[in-house]
This record gives sequence, structure tokens and C-alpha cells, in this order.
Amino acid sequence: MQPFPLDIFTEPEDVDPHTLANLGPLAPLAGRWEGKKGIDLNPKAEGPERREFIERIECVPIDPQANGPQLFYGLRYHIHITTEEEDITFHDQVGYWLWEPATGLILQTLAIPRGQVLLASGKGAAGDRTIHVEAKRGQTSYGICSTDFLEYAFRTDAYTIDIAFAEDGGWSYDIHTTLEVKGQGPFDHHDRNTLHRVGVAKPNPWVQILAARGEAAA
Repeated sequence: MQPFPLDIFTEPEDVDPHTLANLGPLAPLAGRWEGKKGIDLNPKAEGPERREFIERIECVPIDPQANGPQLFYGLRYHIHITTEEEDITFHDQVGYWLWEPATGLILQTLAIPRGQVLLASGKGAAGDRTIHVEAKRGQTSYGICSTDFLEYAFRTDAYTIDIAFAEDGGWSYDIHTTLEVKGQGPFDHHDRNTLHRVGVAKPNPWVQILAARGEAAA
């Protein structure tokens, strides 16, 4: 059965502008975070390499977003990773975490400056203590797109991330990226870390405008 409405143009009315109050399962991610005990297991010519890293993440509330009748609340995020050995960038990543309250759909978009993007999906509800999203190569809805070289040498077949929220307000993640490495075969590229809050999130731009005008958000 087709889950979408016949009217694909009319946007929702009376949208609550306050993103921080409508993030559902994504709410605990809002803010600035730091983790100093990250572990990365990645492929090298001589075999798997294990690296420890320092990670900083900022998740900024965005204004509600609509695709016609479909309404998302979300966070724009930036991840920057270095190591104790050197201050240069070890990994850089940007994207969005999105939640559709009407269906419970969770989306993560991901882009890295080495020629790769993906859109991962899962389901969730307000109050959930875990999040799981995944993407697979070859899918046109929730898939993975890479450069010709990455397809040739380090093909990404699947991606999953599991997030768990701690009682102290922090959170941890466990990422598995399934690679097909030329000349070596399948490889489980594994990343994990625990993040602690170093800053709170500001309200999304719409709410800041309302506050500047002295108007109360709906």
C-alpha cells in the first residue's frame, strides 16, 4: 500500500518552530561534545591498523524542514577528529540528523571530503535510549555514493551506526563500515567513541528571531 498522500505539495500548517522541543530521539545529541578515547580500526597494506583519536562534534538545531506534507526536525552536525600524535585532521565529516515525528523515521546524511556521501535510515521515538541507522551500496533511497577510485580500491558496501545514551547525559557510538579492499577482500572498518558534553545547543534560527522580536514560540 502506498504510504504517501495524494497531495504532495501542501505543507503542514501550524508548525512548531521550536526544534529543540521536537527532536524526539535525537534530542540528546544537541550541543557540543568531546571524546578523547576514540578507537579506529582501518585497512592498510600491511594489515589492519588500530588508531586512537580525539573527537569534537557539534550538533546545531536547524529550522523545521518540509517536503510538501513531510515534516522533519533536525540537527546539522560537524565532526572533527585529530590524534595525540599530530594536530592535523584525521577525519572530517558533516551532515544532518533528521527525525520525522509523523512516522518515526530517523535519517543521517553523511559527507566526507574524500569523495563519499550517504543517506542512512532507521526508526525511533521520543525517549529512546538508543539509535540505529544503516545504509547499503546500490540502494537509491538509503544508499552510499563514492568516487570511482573508492569504488575500485575501497568499495563501501554497507554502513551502520549504533548510538547509546548514558545516564550522565553523554553518549557513545559504534560504527561498522563494510569495505571490499582491492587485493585483500572484505574488511570491517570499525570506529567507536564515548562523547561528553562541553557546550549546550542554542535554539534554531526561527526561535532566535522570535526571541529577538519579543514573541513567544508556539
